[in-house]
Amino acid sequence: MTTYDCIGATYSHTRRPDPRIAAKIHTALGDAATVINVGAGTGSYEPPQTVLAVEPSSVMIAQRPAGSVRALQASAESIPLADDSADAVMALLTVHHWTDMEAGIGELLRIARRRVVIFTWDQIILRRFWLVDEYLPEVAAFDDTRAVAIDRLIALLGGARIETVPIPHDCTDGFGAAFWRRPEAYLDPEVRAGISMLAQTGEEVLRPGLARLSDDLSSGMWHERHAGLLNRETLDIGYRLVIAEL
Repeated sequence: MTTYDCIGATYSHTRRPDPRIAAKIHTALGDAATVINVGAGTGSYEPPQTVLAVEPSSVMIAQRPAGSVRALQASAESIPLADDSADAVMALLTVHHWTDMEAGIGELLRIARRRVVIFTWDQIILRRFWLVDEYLPEVAAFDDTRAVAIDRLIALLGGARIETVPIPHDCTDGFGAAFWRRPEAYLDPEVRAGISMLAQTGEEVLRPGLARLSDDLSSGMWHERHAGLLNRETLDIGYRLVIAEL
């Protein structure tokens, strides 16, 4: 059973693609006429030229919208496709779930003719995010065990360029740090269920830190401490596009 068979049931509600992030991803794909989405989940950010989705979780596949491209149930580490199957391959917020990074990146390089685009995060930067730094250090410790260093991805890809993805304050895609200016969202169990770093850490572990966050929101302490965030439109929290030209 894959991780998302357990934690992915609410993704279609809380993980709606953000158009500003979509624009950056689609620009990174460049002039690719055909795209394969690996670790595709519910199909967020798939451009019109997507020809196939690869996803191991049946729970996630079942949430793909009507009219989505065909989804092949398979893992990134072993994709049953021919070499050079598409111009570009994208893998968005997925590499941290893979069990064999070398095998997974090797498969992306094998099935892509021209380009690989990976959306991920820099754990060194994300560790400074107020949620994990001040309230949930256990989550930071958990992410330390699964986050993939940007330098490692570059090495495995044989070279790549990096683009920063600033996160809008009203981001519609509810991933880990998307609610950086909306702290009350982290108190919502449905929101937490759609964030793997929280869902996998577990509610018992999260409870004390979330109680402190709730108290700080009620008292105004959070807003006083983070007043500098309240007028910002975007924030660099460590999310990155890794783009390899083949």
